[in-house]
Amino acid sequence: MSLKKVVAALLLILVAGTGLVFWLGYHEYNEPASSQASYDASRLIERGRYLASMGNCMGCHTAVGGKPYAGGRELATPFGRFYGPNLTPDNETGLGKWTADDFWRALHNGKAPDGSLLYPAFPYPSYRNVSRADADALYAYLGSLPAVEQPNRAHDLAFPYNQRFLIAGWRALYFRPEPLKNETGESEQWVRGRYLVEGLAHCAECHTPRNRLGAMKSSEGLAGALIPGQLWYAPPLTADKVTGLGQWSEQDIVDLLKTGVSRQTHAAGPMAESVHLGFQHVADTDLQAMAVYLKALPEAGTDELAIGSPASTSVMETGGKIYEQQCVQCHQASGEGRSPAWPPLAGNISVLASSPVNAIRLVLSGGFAPSTKDNPQPHGMPPFGQSMSDQDVAAVVTFIRQSWGNQASTVSLPEVRRVRESVR
Repeated sequence: MSLKKVVAALLLILVAGTGLVFWLGYHEYNEPASSQASYDASRLIERGRYLASMGNCMGCHTAVGGKPYAGGRELATPFGRFYGPNLTPDNETGLGKWTADDFWRALHNGKAPDGSLLYPAFPYPSYRNVSRADADALYAYLGSLPAVEQPNRAHDLAFPYNQRFLIAGWRALYFRPEPLKNETGESEQWVRGRYLVEGLAHCAECHTPRNRLGAMKSSEGLAGALIPGQLWYAPPLTADKVTGLGQWSEQDIVDLLKTGVSRQTHAAGPMAESVHLGFQHVADTDLQAMAVYLKALPEAGTDELAIGSPASTSVMETGGKIYEQQCVQCHQASGEGRSPAWPPLAGNISVLASSPVNAIRLVLSGGFAPSTKDNPQPHGMPPFGQSMSDQDVAAVVTFIRQSWGNQASTVSLPEVRRVRESVR
């Protein structure tokens, strides 16, 4: 074959490959008809309000101290900083000119009204599972909010991630707009629970590991992950008996989502916000459905990274003394805590996690469980970052990770230093 033919063939392959990437990157799921006309307006808005709570839309679309849903909330990631856009019905800076079709397209296909691709920091890989009826209800609720004129802040992303056209390649590799397929032979509760967990509640966005390009690893769904850019660990939601929900009952899950506390642990960090702004307002029937689905997930197997070599005798002695001086009054010598005020440390999945960052953060900065209707004045933990050295923190967190039957890895000084720097 002549050189010209080889070059021509390579160019043809390149063009075809590029075309395939862009076709996959811009491919859309066929849009179902709007259901708005079949609902009373007030009922549709109230339904949307409920769904917005389920998805904690306010959490990403309300700046600290800002007006609800007016945007500006920062989301730190390994690729740069994203800022939630204005969702109020302002014509110039919000969704005032969007149609119900535009809104459904954004949720399901990850596209703006002009067809430009949205960054997947907006979790449309999960929202693709939201039904058209629920999308219409959300749209109606957002349209009922007071319009707030607040320009959207541009994302601050490193090169080349600030080149939006590259999202097409990412989508070609990792995103398909088709929703989950219907399952046969499962209970109505399971089906409802899967719809909520895998859709609007977007649990996988935090609880599923990601690859270097930020795509969720589909083979490790809900298997636990360090939340990128936030230095919080979202524990496994699988049936693993050590680091996941294997020892939890359905009621334990419902209690945590509804009140922020359970006999197993307390909600902290991003999960505390999700409970405070979202899940506490969700109906018990939906929380129960989510629990049924989560408890039906297979046991993924204990994360080998969560089990390490035993710490030295000196580290355990130092950590034990600190625990006796600072922690035993609340968490008990047995590590069983005092429910519901103070969570157990023995068998606690945040304590046993492959990453110790949650425990380190709580020792350094303290914290409270979220305030909820059923637990309006939660007990708190004081910060010890000012009184404990990095070595002290490493020792006491190692002690609780390796006592009362816990067998998690030893905590290193660099791990403590990294967390301390991030919370200053």
